[in-house]
Amino acid sequence: MLKLGEKQILTIVKEVDFGVYLGESPKDKETVLLPKKQVPQGSKPGDELEVFLYRDSSDRMIATTNMPKLTMGELAVLTVKQTGKIGAFLDWGLEKDLFLPFREQTGKVREGASYLTALYLDKSSRLCATMRVYDRLRCDSPYEEGMYAEGIIYDRSPRFGLFVAVDNCWSALVPGKEDYGSFQVGDHVRGRVTKVREDGKLDLSLREKAYLQLDADAETILEMLAQNNGTLPFTDKSSPEEIREKMHMSKAAYKRGIGHLLKEGRIEIGESEIRRKSAE
Repeated sequence: MLKLGEKQILTIVKEVDFGVYLGESPKDKETVLLPKKQVPQGSKPGDELEVFLYRDSSDRMIATTNMPKLTMGELAVLTVKQTGKIGAFLDWGLEKDLFLPFREQTGKVREGASYLTALYLDKSSRLCATMRVYDRLRCDSPYEEGMYAEGIIYDRSPRFGLFVAVDNCWSALVPGKEDYGSFQVGDHVRGRVTKVREDGKLDLSLREKAYLQLDADAETILEMLAQNNGTLPFTDKSSPEEIREKMHMSKAAYKRGIGHLLKEGRIEIGESEIRRKSAE
C-alpha cells in the first residue's frame, strides 16, 4: 500500500519518457510516478528505490528521492518561509512547501522563525503540518531531578505555563508563575528539572535555586536602572503583576534582588522608587 508522508522502498514497475512508475512489487497495479529528474542514473525495471510520497502542486500523489526534514510519526523544527491569512508555509526540504493551517498554530508564527511540528493528513488526504504536538511527545525521558535540559516552547497556557519539548522529544512544563510574558512559542530554553511526574512528564524551572539566582536578579535590576536614568518606580507597594510584567521576575525575587543591592550599597530606596547610587 502506498503511504503518503512516509519513506518507502518501492520497485520500478514501468519506464516512461517522463520518469518511472513505482509499486510495491513488479506486478503491482497501484503505482506512483517518480519524475525523470529524480530517477537515479542506470535505474531499470525491477530495481528498488527508497522514496518519499507526497502530493505535488496539482494535488497528485508523487514520489521523490529527496528526503524531507519531517515524515509521518516524527517531530521536527521547521522554518516559516511565508505567512498568510489562512496559514503559513514551511520549508521541509522539498520543492512544494508544507502548509501549516492557521487552526493548527499554537501561537503567532513569524517568517524566518522556526517551530516544532508534526505531519498529519487533512480531510482531503493532503499532508499538512501541525504545532499541536502535546500527544506526540514521549514521557520516558532519561532526565532526573536536578539535571539540566534544553528544549523548545511549542505552546503556552495562562493557566498551566509553558509547554516545552525537551530535545524535541520529551514532554515538559514550565509552571505559569515563571512565564513573565517574555517568552514566545518557538523560543529555545534551558531549564532545571524540578520534578519527574508519575506519568514521566518533566517539570522545569528556568530559574536557578534562590541563592544562585540572586546575583542574576540583582544584575537584571541594575540593567533596568541603567535603561531608566537610574531609577525604577517599583517598591514594596508595587503589585506583583506590575513587577512581573515590567521586570520579568516575581515580586519575591525582585525584593531579594533589591535587598542584595541595598546591602552592597549600590542602591537607595525612596518612598515611590529605587535609585542607583552614584559612584563616590
